[in-house]
Amino acid sequence: MRKRSPHGRSCDPSIARASPRVLSTAVGVAGRRVFLGLGSNLGDRWAELERAIGAIPDVVAVSPIYETEPLGGPAGQSAYLNCVVEMRTSLPATALLELAGHLETTARRVRMEPNSPRTLDVDILLVGDEVINGPHLVVPHPRMWERRFVVQPLFDLAPELLPDGWAARAMGGVNRYGVLDRRPRPRRHHHPPAHP
Repeated sequence: MRKRSPHGRSCDPSIARASPRVLSTAVGVAGRRVFLGLGSNLGDRWAELERAIGAIPDVVAVSPIYETEPLGGPAGQSAYLNCVVEMRTSLPATALLELAGHLETTARRVRMEPNSPRTLDVDILLVGDEVINGPHLVVPHPRMWERRFVVQPLFDLAPELLPDGWAARAMGGVNRYGVLDRRPRPRRHHHPPAHP
C-alpha cells in the first residue's frame, strides 16, 4: 500500500528513506528551497564532495552519499559518489549557475565529452517553484526524474517533491555509501574591539 505524504503525493514504501544530515533547523529561514545534485568519479571522490559542500552557502541539509554506476559515457569509468544538497537561499538562478561553475572549476573539472568522468559535477535540480528554460540553465533539471542517483537522495531530503511512480521510472542502481559529517560554519561577525 502506498502512503500519502503531507503534501498529497504518494511515497513508495518499498524504497527505504535514509536519514539526511540536517545542518540547520532554523524556523523561518529566508529564501526558497534549492536542491543541487553533486557527483564525483575521479580522484578522491569523498573529498571532492566534502570540499564542494563546504563551499556552498546557505546549506540546510545534505542527503546520504550513494555510490552509483555511470549512466552513459565512455566505457570503463569508475563508480560515482552522488548526493543532493538542500539550500535555503534567496540567490537568483544565475548566481546559482555561477556557483555551480565555480565549484566545478575549483575541483579542476575537465569537460571532454558528455557523461565523461569528472572530479565534480554540480547540477541545479530545483529552485523553489521556478521553471527556467534558458540557453544555459533548465530548471527543473530535464533528466532528474530518470536518474536514480538523483531521485533517491532527493527522496531522502524531500519525499513530498517526487512525483508518483518515480521509483519505477528512475534508471540505475544506488548503494548507500555513507554520510558526510559537515557542520555549518559559524557566521563571521565583526565585533569592534572592546575598550577598557
